[in-house]
Amino acid sequence: MAQNDKQPVKVAVLDLYNGIENEGMRGIREILERYRVKNELNLTYEVFDVRKKVEVPGTEFDIYISSGGPGDPLESEGSEWEKKYFKLVDALEDHNLSNASQKKHAFFICHSFQLMCRKYGLGAINMRKSPSFGVLPVHETNAGRNEPLFDGLADPFYAVDSRFWQVIHPNEKRFIDLGMQLLAIEKERPYVDLPRAMMAVRFSDYFFSTQFHPEADAVGIRSLLLKEDKKKEVVSEHGLDKYNEMLERLEDPDKITQTQNTIIPNFLDQAVLSLQEI
Repeated sequence: MAQNDKQPVKVAVLDLYNGIENEGMRGIREILERYRVKNELNLTYEVFDVRKKVEVPGTEFDIYISSGGPGDPLESEGSEWEKKYFKLVDALEDHNLSNASQKKHAFFICHSFQLMCRKYGLGAINMRKSPSFGVLPVHETNAGRNEPLFDGLADPFYAVDSRFWQVIHPNEKRFIDLGMQLLAIEKERPYVDLPRAMMAVRFSDYFFSTQFHPEADAVGIRSLLLKEDKKKEVVSEHGLDKYNEMLERLEDPDKITQTQNTIIPNFLDQAVLSLQEI
């Protein structure tokens, strides 16, 4: 059977970078391309510039991946693009709660994670004392150890963290009331009396999110770490030894390469398998 004769899989990529140069969109595209070729799928994707051009897709896609992005996740409240963005999220949720056999799967990354946590009231959002950037350990919670999307990862696993803002102080009552799960938290910092950020949340059987960047690859992050401003940022926050250790981690196939090859591909496996079962 030719690839184009196979059941089509349509992916919408929601670009929240607001026109800012980034590595995230390249990472998402490359994961989708590799996944399409490896699994010989008739998979296509379309990119929507949500923030800059106020482009938001409808519910006709099978899979949605919403990117990271710059800026304050609180200041967009009430903006035109955010209203349309959350209208889409609500429509996807309504579809998934209906008796429709084909559910809509969505993955939310970093800025998107923060917006969704605000929407659901899952925790407090504030600006960090200093930006977090680098290859850092992420610790699974008890629920996270049973999360299929983490299958194949160590605990802790390593991921790219790049954020000025954070979601902290999980609201346990909201998690319980909404049936959501906190799956991973920030690395422990015993020498700093600060709360550990929430790093991964499962909103439902079909919605998954991370505050780190599972799409990031070693090539892109190395190029960023070698820039003088990023080097100063990391050294100021973590010290020169940790900076050099991050560069070494990029060479380790069990670190962010493993994360990039695991989480989003596992998500796509779940979504595509559910489509094929229809």
